[in-house]
Formats: sequence, structure tokens, C-alpha cells
Amino acid sequence: MDKAFLWHPFTQMKDYNNSDPLIIERGEGVKLYDVQGRGYYDGFSSVWLNVHGHNVPELNEAIVAQLGRVAHSTLLGMANVPAVELAAKLAAIAPEGLNKVFYSDSGATGVEIALKMAFQYWHNRGQIGKRSFITMNEAYHGDTIGAVSVGAIPLYHEVFRPLLFPSHTVPYPFPYRHPGGAEGAVETTLSELRKLLEAKAGEIAALIVEPIVQGASGIVVMPEGCLREIAALCRQYDVLLIADEVATGFGRTGRMFACNHEDVSPDLMVVGKGLTGGYLPVAATLATDEIYDAFYADYEERKTFFHGHSYTGNPLGCAVALASLKLMEERRLVESVEAKAALVARKLAPLADWPHVGDIRQKGLIVGIELVRNKATKEPYDWAERIGVRASQRARELGMLTRPLGNVCVFIPPLASTETELDEMTDILAQAIRDVTEGGWDG
Repeated sequence: MDKAFLWHPFTQMKDYNNSDPLIIERGEGVKLYDVQGRGYYDGFSSVWLNVHGHNVPELNEAIVAQLGRVAHSTLLGMANVPAVELAAKLAAIAPEGLNKVFYSDSGATGVEIALKMAFQYWHNRGQIGKRSFITMNEAYHGDTIGAVSVGAIPLYHEVFRPLLFPSHTVPYPFPYRHPGGAEGAVETTLSELRKLLEAKAGEIAALIVEPIVQGASGIVVMPEGCLREIAALCRQYDVLLIADEVATGFGRTGRMFACNHEDVSPDLMVVGKGLTGGYLPVAATLATDEIYDAFYADYEERKTFFHGHSYTGNPLGCAVALASLKLMEERRLVESVEAKAALVARKLAPLADWPHVGDIRQKGLIVGIELVRNKATKEPYDWAERIGVRASQRARELGMLTRPLGNVCVFIPPLASTETELDEMTDILAQAIRDVTEGGWDG
């Protein structure tokens, strides 16, 4: 039935239908189990969103309790209790100034909302010339048309170019691939951004950035201080800053939000993925009072934000998000990331000397290991060699699930993983990489 009826995202179905499909039946803790009963560590948090593990009693109970009250009611012109309570909670834990919460159902729709808010903010203020956006090289912000318009990964986005609005692109600082290392990468980014703002700030509504870690480009970690300087340039030139925290939010980097590492408070911030602990599709776009106030007017002025989704602020999703945040606080989960990340770093450090490991990039419990054909020249493996895919396939054989980004092996375990579990998962990852790059394993 899977092969006959289901079309999988980001999956070449010809390859998939020629393989033995993995069909998950249940989850327990940080493991998933397939229909044959085989268990696998969830080494990428089910696409970067699981926080507490699977089948968590406290989260299950929150959904059941809310189900006994109401499963859904609209936010168009009314409210529901969990949506109100969650909005207050998000405002309390977000970077300073983000006091207004607009719900959606995925990171991409949250980004779409942020773009439209930024555009209409300037329109409502009478500055209709500010209508373009700045993105960063190799950025990924989701798959809706607006989100793709500020995306910059040719493999994913180029085919849709005729449908998109144009954006300005500046480099994301990538020390491993920059001849000047970290210092040179930051200098290039800030120099290019400054030149663009000097020339066109009057036309630019906002800059959107994945703070501290750029995900889909290969887990690229931004050097310290760069985000703070980007934010300062945006303020200097009167351009809004949109932080896409969909992947980095809720403890992944060792702080509740990646922006917290450099005390950056954006004008708009998008969250999703880990918001509900990995249970239900809820995302949110947080805005400052200044943004909100530009829409706050008499009815006849038509400054309303005419945007919404049928399931916006779904009570079941908001209830489990509240339960997840409560559990994070009770178990001091964000505070635990530093020690767990240090363990992962120690375990993976020896791989840096392996002949085909070019770079190990880590921030908190987000890890990317770039595999290269030639370590000295940093020559990448050819796309057709599927080196990352093969490493992930080998990891699956050894009992852990992950998904690569080209030649980059990704390791993003649930935050609740114990040190013993992390120890075992990193052993599997290391063996998979060695088997594929040195041991001749070809599946």
C-alpha cells in the first residue's frame, strides 16, 4: 500500500519503491519501532522536532484531557483557552519585546506570515517602497512560495524560480568553505550586507536569517558575534530582522532560542518543530508591539492582517505545547543540553582525524559531519556517489535513523536522550561513517 498510494516528501520515489520501505508502527522513549518490531534510535528527532522522546505520558495525557473539552475551535474573531495560555507563555520565554503571537501549522507557513507581516507593516506606515527581502546564501525557510522566494538552495528552489519574487542574497558565514576561515567568513558576510543596505535599505522590508545554525545547507554554524552584528546593521538601516527559529528553537542549541546566545531580539521570530515536543503541527510567528501596532486601527482603515488558517491555534496542539514547555522546565531540559553536547563532542572528536571527515560542526545537540573525498583539498564527493545516503543506510542497519544533507551526516537526537543513549548513538554514527568511507560498505 505504501508503494502503491503514498508520495513521500523530499524522496525520489523510483529509488524508494526499489528499496525495502521502513514503516514505523510505534515509538517508545528515543526509539522508533517498525512493523517488523525492529527498534531504531531516533537520531534526527523525526526531522529535528522531537524533544522528550516518543509516547510521553505527560504529553499524551494533555491531549486526552483537552480532547474531553474541545478538539478545535477557530481563532477568527474568538479564542480558546490553550491558545491564549500558550501565547502568554511564548511571550514570556521569547527574546525581549516579542509580545504578540500569531499561530499557524508549520514552519513554512510561519515564515510566510512573517514575510507578509513585514511587507504590510511598512505599507500600513505609508512606506510602500520597502517591499523586498534579504536572505542568505543556501538558506532554507520552508516550501511555500513565499518561503521558497527567500530560500537559496538551488537543488530545492531553482525549478520554481518563475513562480517566485526576487530577493537579495548575502553570504551566510561558512568558515570551513571560506579561505579566510571564521574571521574571513564573518567579514565577507558583514561587508556584503553593509554594502547592500547602504545602496538599497529604502527598498528593503526585512532580512530573514537562520540564527546561529543554518540547517538544510549542511548544519553551518555561524561564528560568534556575527548574528549580533547582523542585527545591529538591520537596526542602523531601518530594516526589520526576521529570525527563523523553526529548527533552532526550544533548546536545540543549548539555549531556549538561538538568538539568546547573543542577546538578539528580532522584530519577528518564527517557531515550530519542537514547539509541541514533536507531537502535533503547531507553529507561531512572534511579533513586537511595534509591528502589531501598525495593524491596530479603525475597521474602515483596512489595516487588518488578512491572513489565517483553518486550524490556527488548534486547542489540542496548543495544549500539548503547554505540557511540553512545562516538562522542559520541570526536567531542566535546556540546561541539560550543555553537558550532553559536551559528551557528544568528546565522542565525535576522534573522527576529525579520519581521512574522509572534512569538518565536524556542532552547536548544542545539532551536529553535521561533512564527508569529503579529499581531506587536504576539501574536494566533495560527487552527488552520484550518495555518500551521505549510504552512511545513513548503514546507520539504519546498525540501529539508528538519521537523514543526510548531501555529503553531510546529521545527528540531532531528542533533547531527553540520556548520556548512555547518546553514547550508543554516536558509536553507531561513527561506525556507519567509517564503514562507508573506509570499510568498503556499499549496501
